[in-house]
Amino acid sequence: MKKVIYVFLTLLVSMFFVSCSSKTNDEEFTPLLDKESKCEISIIGSYDNFEALEAEFDRFNEFYPNVNLSYVKVDDYNNTLSSVLEGKDKPNIFFSYTWMIGNSKYDSIVSHMEDLSDTKLKLNIDCIRQGLINRMDDGKILMLPVFSRTYGMMVNNDLFKKENLEIPSTWDNLFSVCNSLKEKGYKSPMMGYTKDSSSCLMNTIAYPAFVAELANNKEALKKANNLDSSAGEYMRKALGYVDSLINSGFVDLEECDQIADNYKKVILRFFEGDVPMMICTGDTVSGTKKRENESEAFKKNPFSYSFAPIPLTNQGGYFIDSPSIEFSVNKDCDNLDMTNEFMRFLIRTKELNEMASIKRLVTPTNDMSFQSIYAPFASMPKDYTFSPEVIGIKDSLSQQIRVAAYKVGRGELSIDEAVASYGTFK
Repeated sequence: MKKVIYVFLTLLVSMFFVSCSSKTNDEEFTPLLDKESKCEISIIGSYDNFEALEAEFDRFNEFYPNVNLSYVKVDDYNNTLSSVLEGKDKPNIFFSYTWMIGNSKYDSIVSHMEDLSDTKLKLNIDCIRQGLINRMDDGKILMLPVFSRTYGMMVNNDLFKKENLEIPSTWDNLFSVCNSLKEKGYKSPMMGYTKDSSSCLMNTIAYPAFVAELANNKEALKKANNLDSSAGEYMRKALGYVDSLINSGFVDLEECDQIADNYKKVILRFFEGDVPMMICTGDTVSGTKKRENESEAFKKNPFSYSFAPIPLTNQGGYFIDSPSIEFSVNKDCDNLDMTNEFMRFLIRTKELNEMASIKRLVTPTNDMSFQSIYAPFASMPKDYTFSPEVIGIKDSLSQQIRVAAYKVGRGELSIDEAVASYGTFK
């Protein structure tokens, strides 16, 4: 009996240290190349500036002080990337997007992408949520997410507390809460950008529901991706959510139309402090920290806020987990070994979370607990979490729901008319 107990305790202790070791391997970085190496590594993308990445340059230089890293924005990125990769000064790493795969227009770009699944690179790919990783049919991984995005609503937590209301977590509760807010004098309990179909609040409501509808129906997904008109029926429920919320009077379109853009103006309007729920994407949320000091209203009366899923069902909302920005390594660049060393440094929980914290975008790692603003998404059940890229959602499909939702929300089309028009929206 003593031997059995001894063996059991030994195994238990071993498992503990293995677990700790595994965590340590993810958190600690050990250089594999000559620390005195001198070279230059350039990263190009579409961001105007990238302070979060530049902070990683500084951290990497603690290990490799003679490596000069730089970030450069490329104008008209999607149209000029191919020529940049073919040019004289080839970048080492570049922004990439899942929709580039399979699009003949971007074949030359894809041809430059290194296979990041190669075990020789020693990248800790397991630290990233697997639903964000797009694997080719042969298992290759050509890009890795450094940020992710989702759809939801910014919530004024202090306002809900003041009005003694719970933040809605179900569809029925959403209507009940919005009715209470209307009675308390809030003209538009829910707001968002409504000027055009791009990133409009209507799509932010409809798209998650449409993805959920297609997620477990391969035949429906195939029809939708092929723009088969019969696939319009699968939009009906999603469009119903838009129609119900706007026709209920919970979304004042005239008020929303005053918001000039879906980023800065959305944020500044929310910071006025009288908007209970502002419908937007995580990309919009990323700009909130910087705009706190730009809003006189917020500086005068700061409040606590968070980002939560829109509760479209009586079980809650959906977590649409998509890559926002992905990195690809140019396999034809100079200093490829050091480039891969930087990627090995970056693709770890600690560094990716650090970047997400600075940029205020959703981290792509398995650990979302550190971002309080996105806390409502951290505990979302798997049955309500969907990764469009893994499911196989194509841009052509996304375009259909985006325009259909916008037109239904604006009253330009009925749900029946929008459903019948699937495949024709441009």
